[in-house]
Amino acid sequence: MSDREQPAASNAEALDAAAPDADMATLARGGRLNIFGFGLRLAGQIPFLLIAGRIYGAAQLGRFAYAVLVVEFAAQIGALGLRRGLAQLLANAKKPQACIVADALLVAAIGSAIGMAILFAFPKAMYPTTPVGGLDRLLAITVLAISWTDISLAALAYHHDVGATVRARSIVEPWTKSIAAFALSFVPIMVSRGDGLIIAYVLSMVAALVAALIPLARCYGLPHGWKPDLPVAWWTAWRNAPLAAADTVEWASRRIDLAVLGAFLPASFVGIYYAAQQVATLPAKLKTSFEPVLGPAIARKVAAGDRSSIASQLRQVTYWIIAAQLGIALALGIPGRAVMGLVGSAFTGGAAMLSFLLAAEVIAATAVVSESALIYVARTRNMIISLVMLALEGGLAVALILIMRDEGLPLTYQATGPAIALCLALAFASITKSRLLSKTLGQPVSGWRWDLAWATAAGVVVGAAVRLLLPETLQLVIGVPAIMGAFGATLWTKGFTADDRELFTMRKDEVRELREAEDAATARDQVSDDVI
Repeated sequence: MSDREQPAASNAEALDAAAPDADMATLARGGRLNIFGFGLRLAGQIPFLLIAGRIYGAAQLGRFAYAVLVVEFAAQIGALGLRRGLAQLLANAKKPQACIVADALLVAAIGSAIGMAILFAFPKAMYPTTPVGGLDRLLAITVLAISWTDISLAALAYHHDVGATVRARSIVEPWTKSIAAFALSFVPIMVSRGDGLIIAYVLSMVAALVAALIPLARCYGLPHGWKPDLPVAWWTAWRNAPLAAADTVEWASRRIDLAVLGAFLPASFVGIYYAAQQVATLPAKLKTSFEPVLGPAIARKVAAGDRSSIASQLRQVTYWIIAAQLGIALALGIPGRAVMGLVGSAFTGGAAMLSFLLAAEVIAATAVVSESALIYVARTRNMIISLVMLALEGGLAVALILIMRDEGLPLTYQATGPAIALCLALAFASITKSRLLSKTLGQPVSGWRWDLAWATAAGVVVGAAVRLLLPETLQLVIGVPAIMGAFGATLWTKGFTADDRELFTMRKDEVRELREAEDAATARDQVSDDVI
């Protein structure tokens, strides 16, 4: 080998060695921005729950929740798996990426149009136990808005534009919904019929779509030379069928409990459960925070055949997610009665539901992260496991409600049955999917570490003191930060390594993005003040 060739080889080896670190830094950066987005989304979602619970009431909230469940289900099917499958299509692109995105939007438009037509024709699917009238059918138009927003944000995430997701999902969507619901609450008929919640939801989804399409056009430009190609579109839909099924099943696993509850218990309990579910799924956004950056990273590693790096990234991300969700679950679950009391006094009976739903989100972390790789390396087997999990959850939910009913237990107890079933089904999915992925990659993928147990113990000790010594108001003001602080301090000192701390290392470009998001949030707060 010549002297000139040796430095070139050394440089190539150095680049290969640095690549995993660069990928991990990218994952950490995306996670940081989306964790900030989680805080913004939390700030926007809580006002909506307060407005819906205290002004519109549990029954109207339950009716709205079931209708949204059906609409989001239609949107999941209409997207045909492209929310996560788009990264692989872009990685293997043989034509301009703008044309790939246009193909994806065309497929989603066709699938969503079918879903919207069905819901317009049969609105009882959205409102099975109440009369249909007024603006009820309007909710169906959000099917297209939801699927296009998901695909647009997935396309932006492929180029590491996570800020667009933060703006659309954490600022525009929740604050539009909260402001509109509050403004419409001054119209009595909007409250009595619940139309105010429906209009607010429609406006928020359309606003989120606009907030996603604008940066999409700036990033990819117009698809010059693109022509609608239905054969290619349907081939993409057919190829994505297993992925679409996995996406739908993963979504349904968080909704079938609400559907079962609506079939067996009054609408007011559906409303209470929905409120608990909204609080519990806020920390779940931490899990989905990594999807936009993890999916493209895995797609590239799969194309390169680097399975060791895939396993390493999955272990790290799983650990980050479990740690964050476990701390939040303790902080919100231990003072659960006080948390649910924020929505309204009628919702305090949902504290047990909230605790089980928070536990379910922690349990689900391993399954969701494992699935982000399985959809590329074992998508059919992943789909089968997901279907089995869904059937298990639905069967257990019905069985637990009927058993509690036969035992003469109160309705509040019966309402916890679907949440318990969700925990058990997700435990099955996490164990099964992580083992399948570990076997496929030939590498361990579990993100569990025993320092999480020490941190949990610290949080429980502080939480017990909070429950015993503080009134409900102070449990929120003092108790929640105290539990989080005890958990975080123990984890930081006993468990975190240099790689773990990468998640908390802020860089100058990220500070700029966060400031832009803060400015947008400040502007939206001003709009809210003007409305109020």
